[in-house]
Amino acid sequence: MIYLARVLALIMLAYLLIFAPRAQAAMATGKHNLSVSGPGTVKAAAEDRFCIFCHAPHNSAPSAPLWNRRTPGATYIPYTSSTAKAGAGQPTGASLLCLSCHDGTIALGDVLNRTTAITMAGGVTTMPAGSASRLGTDLSGDHPVSIAYTASLAATLGELVAPSTLTGRVRLDAGGRLQCTSCHDPHDDSNGKFLVMSNQASALCQTCHVKNYWGSSNHRLSNKTWNGSGPNPWPHTSGTTVAANACESCHRPHAAGGRKWILNAAAEENNCYSCHNANVAAKNIQTEFTGKPSIHPVASTTGVHDPVEPAVVQSRHVECVDCHNPHASNATNGIMPGALAGTRGLSIGGTETNPATNEYQICFRCHADSSNKPAPRTSRQLAQTNTRLQFDTLNPSYHPVAGPGRNSNVPSLLPPWNTASTVKCEDCHNNNSGPGAGGTGPNGPHGSIYPTLLERQYVKTDRTTESAAAYALCYKCHNRSNFITATNGASPFGTDSGHRKHVLEQRTPCNVCHDPHGVSSTQGNPVNNSKLINFDTSVVTPSGGRLQFISTGTNHGQCYLVCHGENHNPKSY
Repeated sequence: MIYLARVLALIMLAYLLIFAPRAQAAMATGKHNLSVSGPGTVKAAAEDRFCIFCHAPHNSAPSAPLWNRRTPGATYIPYTSSTAKAGAGQPTGASLLCLSCHDGTIALGDVLNRTTAITMAGGVTTMPAGSASRLGTDLSGDHPVSIAYTASLAATLGELVAPSTLTGRVRLDAGGRLQCTSCHDPHDDSNGKFLVMSNQASALCQTCHVKNYWGSSNHRLSNKTWNGSGPNPWPHTSGTTVAANACESCHRPHAAGGRKWILNAAAEENNCYSCHNANVAAKNIQTEFTGKPSIHPVASTTGVHDPVEPAVVQSRHVECVDCHNPHASNATNGIMPGALAGTRGLSIGGTETNPATNEYQICFRCHADSSNKPAPRTSRQLAQTNTRLQFDTLNPSYHPVAGPGRNSNVPSLLPPWNTASTVKCEDCHNNNSGPGAGGTGPNGPHGSIYPTLLERQYVKTDRTTESAAAYALCYKCHNRSNFITATNGASPFGTDSGHRKHVLEQRTPCNVCHDPHGVSSTQGNPVNNSKLINFDTSVVTPSGGRLQFISTGTNHGQCYLVCHGENHNPKSY
């Protein structure tokens, strides 16, 4: 025993000789030096000892390590969100000791081994109001502390490292709880903000958090910088690139504006706009949502979106993160664009798919089985607002979104389209300023000057004079000349077919006869509703009680209807 005691004494002496001077020097130059010699603006008027503000060799509180401050008596509002599984309660341990200064309820000079409080310079008493260091008693916008970081918690969340791996600079306390001291070393400010390690590229965050898809995400890899215009996208960090800021491009571990999920801003879209306004990212997505009559209304709701909401959105809303996973988004192209990677969707059969493998599955979350959808824009013979049912490949006809179309004879298609092709929702619904419309703006259905977020003009008003501009959306894929050129019957789309007569001569819009999404098999049938036929009943009315198109073979059919005062009973093509 005597030998062991001597060994321990020698170890302690070595520590004091080697590390104590270094720690003391670090303390002397950090803001936690509240003595008169401290470097910060908050410091004592005359007291020259700096350890005394937290520690005392005698008359200390019954808290390690020789604590010299009262325990706060406040009741705190802890962090909470639908995705939090740890159940943060009231702060304990080291976190509660930190709050004896940082909640602003106890005077900085109020120490236990003094009968009167140490006088602070400039009349300061508590941590100054408005200071980033004053957390207050509302901790709902701060990273949760005093949580039991257990193996079962890590396994439940699936994106946390096992607690047994936290043996480096980031550590749990003796009770296995994550405390302020897991991220902050109050004696060493060499990494800034008293962090236990540099958070460059969110290295500190990633010690515990291992987000799915993050390794290939643009938000991890991009070296884009701020051009100096507009608001600073990274006001609380020292990083100068997207990659250097990483998590903190969107998240703020203390005093977060968006309390749930500790986001920088309360309005979800503002966390994206800080970079996606052409001042960091090359394309200005923010402007697409401004001043255009047709937009995805991301600004209409705040705090409604929830990551754990059902795949079928019940409380109708839209936020950027409904379509984009910021931890997964990347620049790859393909059937599933990288900008949409890692996002949930709904299959053509109505089941959740996570992650979505096709763009349309993401659209179905709101535009298929959701309740309270707006009424159809066109008064259809067969009304349907569920796009999943409209695009079902078992339908009598549909635009080829979920699979190639049923019609093997569509001679109007422009290369590279053919009857085996499939299209994406964004081939029609897109920014009118984007590359699909020949512009230089961003891609995606954010905002358009045309109704229903269409990329190009698609006029639905009856008696519209035909032009390349009026039906620009249709003519993007279908050769205009096939519809307006007289061919003396040589083409199924020529004079004899009726397309030229209806579109050019009678000025009947495409939309009067054709439902551009499709006709659900629960309502229509291959005889009456092939070729996307689903009449606009504000223009077309029944003939003798009969409103019908009958396909009688390739490029042939009959119509029973009244249109523009002319009775078709029937008209054959």
